[in-house]
Amino acid sequence: MPHIKLGNDAPGILSLFIYRPETAKPLSDLAEVLLRGPSSLTRGERELIAAHVSTLNDCDFCAGSHAAFAAAQLPEGMALVDQVRADPASAPVSAKLGALLRIAAAVQRSGKDVRTAEIDAAREAGATDLEIHDTVLIAAAFCMFNRYVDGLSTTVPEDPAGYTAMADVIVTTGYATALG
Repeated sequence: MPHIKLGNDAPGILSLFIYRPETAKPLSDLAEVLLRGPSSLTRGERELIAAHVSTLNDCDFCAGSHAAFAAAQLPEGMALVDQVRADPASAPVSAKLGALLRIAAAVQRSGKDVRTAEIDAAREAGATDLEIHDTVLIAAAFCMFNRYVDGLSTTVPEDPAGYTAMADVIVTTGYATALG
């Protein structure tokens, strides 16, 4: 049960966006830029970073929804997403994506946990400065989103199929349209 009266039964961040639409727009615009805007990282890879950080933060709504969003946009689907969420070190991802996932995990712990060695490893694996920047920002933003969702104790869909339906909307229309 949410900690405050939201006046709606929507799950997760959706309920918060309905409750306070003036904060919904900038937050959904940020998600749109980070996860769907122009980038050399695919939308699926960026969603996978969001799902990874949300899993590390134990945010059920964000981990479940972004796992579904990543799976809908990655050729390997949910099998790969589940592998990354369970054990990113052994998941069959590119060396570059593996290095970026390690950076995202460091950000999740603390921004100061990102070390030069991790940045150098990402560069050696082919990551650009923009990809490193965006990975850090995705990880930092999802720490905020996760704390927003869980800090107000929003509800989680009882049926995981709800995340698949949300994925269809996000993949088709994007965050700014679907959530804002």
